[in-house]
Amino acid sequence: MASSSTSLGPSPSSTTMSQTRQSPRLEFPGSISDTWLSEKAILITGGASGFGLACVRRWALAKATVIFADISASGPSLQASLRASTKNENIHFVRCDVAVWEDQVRLFKEAVRLSPHGGIDSVIANAGITDRHPTFENPVGLDTESPPPPDLACLDVNLKGVVYTSHLALFWLKRNPGSAPASASADPDALKRDRHLLLVGSIASLGPIPLQAFYGASKHAVLGLFRCLRATSFVHGVRVSFIAPYFIDTPIIPASGRMLLAGAEMGKTEDVVEAMTRFVADPRIVGRAVCVAPRLRTKRLEGGGECLAPVGDPAAEEKAIWEVNADDFETVEVWNRRMIGILNAAEIAKGWIGWASDLFGALKYGLGLGVSRR
Repeated sequence: MASSSTSLGPSPSSTTMSQTRQSPRLEFPGSISDTWLSEKAILITGGASGFGLACVRRWALAKATVIFADISASGPSLQASLRASTKNENIHFVRCDVAVWEDQVRLFKEAVRLSPHGGIDSVIANAGITDRHPTFENPVGLDTESPPPPDLACLDVNLKGVVYTSHLALFWLKRNPGSAPASASADPDALKRDRHLLLVGSIASLGPIPLQAFYGASKHAVLGLFRCLRATSFVHGVRVSFIAPYFIDTPIIPASGRMLLAGAEMGKTEDVVEAMTRFVADPRIVGRAVCVAPRLRTKRLEGGGECLAPVGDPAAEEKAIWEVNADDFETVEVWNRRMIGILNAAEIAKGWIGWASDLFGALKYGLGLGVSRR
């Protein structure tokens, strides 16, 4: 059991970080109290298998109300078994195809109805699939009279579905009865209501996955969505977080993927659950992202950073959860930093007169005046 004094790392120094209400950097491992979860109403998509199901079980044991959605036919039986094994009757399955807008609208309305307090504290956009029959990079038969389009099911679930979930979450979270705008200074012991959106990406959000172009593109897009939302979600009082699991031994990895990963380390479901639970339980974490990797023994370097530690090194520590995209509002890749610097300098050089002139031009454009007609 932990108190609300758990450290979140050094205080932020960036003005932009404070403007977007981003919390300080994370430190893992970090302990939480199950009391921080016990009265929450949590909605998770893709909750009938893999680490989605593991999270449902973990939160059910903490006596949270959990509404888990999935397209799986096993949902009703899972609901019954979870209620029996966790002695928690507030576990509810709702069948939902996340790629169908009407299904998601119904899901959120049902979640609000099932919630003991009539609202949702945390939404986890977890549903995802791989491209089981990737043909995009090997097109054939496109010279026929009516060539078939590529199969976009992976994009429909992983991107469109996440967009639907996020859009609905931003609407319903700020209407959560008894909740207050998210704040990095919140007291987890005192705060029972929350407004939290957790986006589940993948290691494919951070790097390429050969022969899985649609999966990689969709997961890159989820990371992009997170990076945009964390800069603006404070307007709704919503905190947004992101997790990128490495290859985890779950049903999403097909046999072909397992063959490619033969001999390589895989991540642990329990580490993904730990990170997701930390995000859901701790209202002080705002706008942060982690990657869950295989458990590795590393050590810190004198000049900063870490490296794989030799076997038997007494200074080594086991680590699986790493913060990623932590520096968006502090520093950026060299080319971006230089270009942003040039653009900022140009804006300063134009001054207020230039700003007013551009604003007047924008107003004229909006009125249809001064627009080139060809």
